[in-house]
Amino acid sequence: MRAMFALVLLVGLGLAGFAVHMAQNYVESYQTALAKERQTKQPAIKTTDIYVANASLKFGEKLEEKHVLKIKWPDNSMPKGVFLEKDDLFPNDNAEPRLVTRPMEPGEPIMAIKITKPGEDAGLTTRLQKGTRAFAIRVDVASGVSGFLRPGDRVDVYWTGTADGAEEGNRSFTKLIQAGVDLIAIDQTVDTDSVEGSIARTVTVAVKPEQVAALAQAQNSGKLSLSLVGALDDTVAETVEVDQMKLLGIERAEKKVVEIQEKPKVCTIRTRRGAEVVEIAIPCSN
Repeated sequence: MRAMFALVLLVGLGLAGFAVHMAQNYVESYQTALAKERQTKQPAIKTTDIYVANASLKFGEKLEEKHVLKIKWPDNSMPKGVFLEKDDLFPNDNAEPRLVTRPMEPGEPIMAIKITKPGEDAGLTTRLQKGTRAFAIRVDVASGVSGFLRPGDRVDVYWTGTADGAEEGNRSFTKLIQAGVDLIAIDQTVDTDSVEGSIARTVTVAVKPEQVAALAQAQNSGKLSLSLVGALDDTVAETVEVDQMKLLGIERAEKKVVEIQEKPKVCTIRTRRGAEVVEIAIPCSN
């Protein structure tokens, strides 16, 4: 009886071990097939280690090693001007520190366009791109959009004045002279992170040299007004010109051209007949 019980127990253990072995093989084969399928559907993404901000950085703040972190970034979405090596970002152990020129948030890549060169001041010159110049425009509470302008905004510039028309004489009108101009400073402030509104006396724009000449002439010959462009507005303003007649919807009267018929030329000579002078018609020689 004991021999029979031992035999049944051995057979049961054998069957259980076989079942466990089969289940393990099935699970392993399933995991292998699943891994192969994932590899075929999701190819490996190549990455590169770059430096990003690990804290909020404001304009003019000195960039230090504690402010950055190195992480892996996908190569297919790599921004231009990032830093891959510590010596490139902090040369000479940061003996001449860089300054932040554009606000950054945690996780945002550190780019050359957002910081100054080593030892460089974060002044107005760092905001000027190649080929542009800074030009100051006088504004007041009305022409300066009631103090809602900030560095980094875009504005349209309108000129209002009087011009001498050849046919219409002096004519007062308003015209759009520059569209989508970049503001780089308000009075003496270049901080784009500032959200407090203030009534500025001057705003500084970044424009090309030929635009500087146009704005200077416009400012000296009339009044300039600014119109704030929306942050997501990518449209380009068309030519706009409004005078008093157009504003009031008055149509200009068409000038009638009167044709003057040339009279035939008559040639005469004067002769005296006694006390009377008489004109006598003669054929014209010319």
